[in-house]
Amino acid sequence: MNTTPSSLVELRDAVRDLPGPLVATGAGTASDWGGALVGDATGVSVTGLTGVITHNPGDMTVSVGAGTPLSDLQDTLAAAGQRVALDAARARRGATVGGLFATADAGPLALGFGSLRDLVIGVTVVLADGTVARSGGHVIKNVAGYDLAKLLHGAYGTFGVVAEIVLRLHPRPSATRTVALPLADVGGLPAAGRAVTDTPVEAAALEWVDGRLLALLEGTEAGVEARASRLVDLLGQGAEVLAPADADAAWVAHHDAVDRRPEDRAVVRVGVAPTRLGDLLTGLVADAGAADVTAAPATGVATLTVPADAAAVDAVHTRVAALGGTSTLRARPAGADVPAWGPTPTSAAVLRSVAAAFDPDQRLGRGRLAPWLPVPEGASA
Repeated sequence: MNTTPSSLVELRDAVRDLPGPLVATGAGTASDWGGALVGDATGVSVTGLTGVITHNPGDMTVSVGAGTPLSDLQDTLAAAGQRVALDAARARRGATVGGLFATADAGPLALGFGSLRDLVIGVTVVLADGTVARSGGHVIKNVAGYDLAKLLHGAYGTFGVVAEIVLRLHPRPSATRTVALPLADVGGLPAAGRAVTDTPVEAAALEWVDGRLLALLEGTEAGVEARASRLVDLLGQGAEVLAPADADAAWVAHHDAVDRRPEDRAVVRVGVAPTRLGDLLTGLVADAGAADVTAAPATGVATLTVPADAAAVDAVHTRVAALGGTSTLRARPAGADVPAWGPTPTSAAVLRSVAAAFDPDQRLGRGRLAPWLPVPEGASA
C-alpha cells in the first residue's frame, strides 16, 4: 500500500493515521541504498509535494517541496542566474531534493560548496507521531536541543518525513574550464590532490576517474581562462585544458561511474582522511576486488564496486572503519544480502537515544540504519 499526500496537512494526517511501519519514498533513485527495510511498510511518497514555495533572489534562498526533482529546481533557478550548488550524479535520473537530503548524497561541487548539510538552512518535517516541526523558520513546534536539518541529513528518513526544505543558493558561473592531469596510479591521489589544492588556483571540484584527475574551475570567461592556463603551468606532467566538448564528456563519464548500477556487483561509497585515501583504495583494489573507482582526493571520498557478497562488502566496511572512516552501501543487485554499514561506532549510542526520542517504535524507515539502530524486538511487521 502506498499513499501520495499533496499538502503538508495531508502528509501529517497520513503519518498520524496510517497504522504500522511507514517508509518515506521519492523518485526511487536510491531505493536500494542503506539497510533493507524490515517488515511490510506503507510507502508515503513525497512526490506530491513539489515546486518552489518561496524564492527570494535577493537573499539567495529558496524553499521547495521535498518531492521536487533537483533538475527541475535547477531549471527554475537558472532564470534568475542562480543554482543549488549540488551536482549529485543521480539527479540526472530525477532524484528529489528530499531524497538527496535524506541520503546525504552530493557530487564534485562538495569541494567548493559543501554538501546539502551546508546548503540547507531550514526544514519542515512530520515526525512519527504526526507532529509537524520546523527548523530555520517560523516554528509550529520547536524541538528544543536539536538542529533538525543536521539531524535529518543522512538519516534515511528514520527520524521524520521531510516535507519542505529551505536552501541557500549560489550564482551560476558564467564560464567554466576543466584541467585534466593524467594519473594512472590510484595510490598517487593524495599527492596529486595536494598539487592542485596547494596552488592559488581555487578549484570548485576535483575528481579522479578513468586515469585522469579533473579540476573544475568556475568564474568569468577571462578569469577561468587565465586560471586554467596558470594551473597547467603549475602542474606540468601532461596537464591540459580540455576543450569544452571534451570537458563535458569527462564529467558525464564521472557521473556515469558514480551512478553505476551493475547487475552483479555492489556499489559502496567510502570516506577517509584525504591523506589515507590512496593507500585505502590501493588495498581495496588488490585485496577486496574493488573496481570502477572514482575518487575525490581533496575530500577523501570515493565510490567503487565490489563483488556482491556479504564477505566482500564487509571487508570494505572493516578496512575503512580501521582507518577512522565511514562507508555506505549505495546499490546492490536484487536479492543480494550484503551489509549496508560498517562496524557499529560508539556514537551509535547517541543515534539510538535520538531515535528513542523521535520514533520509539521505529515506525519510519525500519531497518534502514540497522544494525547501528537495531530493529525493536517483535517489530518485524
